[in-house]
Amino acid sequence: MKILVTAPYHQEGIEALEKMFGEVIYRSWKENGRAYYAEELIELLAETNANALITEHDHVTEEVLLAYPDLEFIGVCRGTPSNVSLSTARKLNIPVFYTPARNAQAVAEMFVSNVICVLRKTIGSWQWLTGENWEEGAHTSYLEFKGNELAGKTVGMVGFGAVGQRIAGMLRHFPCPIQFYDPYLAEFDQAYVKTSIEEIFKTSDIVSIHLPVNDTTIGMIDEKLISLMKPDAIFVNTARASVVKREALLTAIENNQIRGAVLDVFDHEPPDAQDYRLIHSPKVLATPHTAGATFEVESHHVQILNTQLKEWQQKKTVALDYSNETK
Repeated sequence: MKILVTAPYHQEGIEALEKMFGEVIYRSWKENGRAYYAEELIELLAETNANALITEHDHVTEEVLLAYPDLEFIGVCRGTPSNVSLSTARKLNIPVFYTPARNAQAVAEMFVSNVICVLRKTIGSWQWLTGENWEEGAHTSYLEFKGNELAGKTVGMVGFGAVGQRIAGMLRHFPCPIQFYDPYLAEFDQAYVKTSIEEIFKTSDIVSIHLPVNDTTIGMIDEKLISLMKPDAIFVNTARASVVKREALLTAIENNQIRGAVLDVFDHEPPDAQDYRLIHSPKVLATPHTAGATFEVESHHVQILNTQLKEWQQKKTVALDYSNETK
């Protein structure tokens, strides 16, 4: 078997693939400077004569899959295989693997750091200090930038998968009461409270979104829910922008209906004018979709995917449950 690997993959991981399957052709998208578009991926598959693909951000569209309907498998080094036409893969019986939780630690750490930055007014105080505003004998900083502790704040998770649970595992030791809404989760640590989505928005000091994108979640976080938030609550989205109605969030922030927001994802990347209204708000701590961007994440996805592929090779089990397809 020949495997085309366009995802970042360290040498040890490549050698493990070679031991399991045979030849590996490594053409990381990083060398291309961006993800491969469909036509480029088709050309790469033709050039390398590969019969399996391991990707990260590339556009694995219906066109790509119809051009190569006999791929042995597709590995996606992402938390969800949202760059792959899963409906087409299903029709063609191509197994699709992906790497849930690869960035759970990275996102959890950034969640904690950025929420604390908002609570402690870190950005504003840094700007004040670098602006050389500290005058002799003045207590301006003490008065203006006194913030709040994270300990004791009720944190509500909308969606309670790998990332949400990793965050909860950290926050419980601050300590913070943790509640969540996730109708698909039946078994969970009883230290956490399962409740309704309305209760999450009504009673949480920090509301954090951890939803995948599908037909039921797009626009799910709307004006009705956001209007339930407490005036001093913080809204956090490190998941996907499309699950939140942007205008509703923008209205709440610009009208001082909530304390602020921590945002890592936007409706348009690069942002459009409306996104920049959010980004430039002094009530928003915005980062450019980097919550899951650590060097360690790349090692995590290699380990997770190689483990899955080894099990599949031995058992030939179905890789992906297509019942909740991402188009």
